[in-house]
Amino acid sequence: MWLRLILGIIYLGMAVGQTLSAAAMPGIIGAYDVVPGPLLIPFVVVLIAAEAVTGLWLLARPRSTSLTPVWMYAGVSMVWTILAVQAFARGLDIANCGCFGVYLVQPLRWWVLLEDGLLLVYAVIMVRSSLRLRAAPRPIATESGSVHSFTESWPGRDLLSD
Repeated sequence: MWLRLILGIIYLGMAVGQTLSAAAMPGIIGAYDVVPGPLLIPFVVVLIAAEAVTGLWLLARPRSTSLTPVWMYAGVSMVWTILAVQAFARGLDIANCGCFGVYLVQPLRWWVLLEDGLLLVYAVIMVRSSLRLRAAPRPIATESGSVHSFTESWPGRDLLSD
C-alpha cells in the first residue's frame, strides 16, 4: 500500500509538472531524438495523461488488486526507461530528463538510469503483488461466525474469472 501511495504522488507530481510545462515538453521529449516531429505533441499528451491517471488511481485506491493501474504504471516507467537508455547509449546530451517538466530539472546521467531501473523493479513488485492478491481466495463470514473462502464454497466459482 505504501509503495502505491508514494508512486502515486510521484507520478501525479510528474503529470502536474509536465502539464505546467506543456509548451516546453515537446522540445524536452524531442531532445531524446526518438519520436518524429509530427508525433511529439500527441506523444506528450498521452504520456502526461497516463501519468496523471496512474498517479490518481494509485492514490485513490492503494489497496486495489486491479491490474490496470499497475500495468499503466509499468508502461509509463518503461517509456521513460527506453527514452533514457537509448539516449544514454547514443551519447546524446540531454540537459533536462523531463520527468517533472521544467521543474526539478536534472540532466540525463547514469543515476537517472538507476532511478528508471528502480521504477521498473517497483513495477515488477506491484504486478507480482497484484497477481498474488487476486489469486488468493477471499474469506467471508458465515451466519455461524466462521470464516471460509467464498470462491471455495460457491457452486458457481468457475464463473468468477475477471
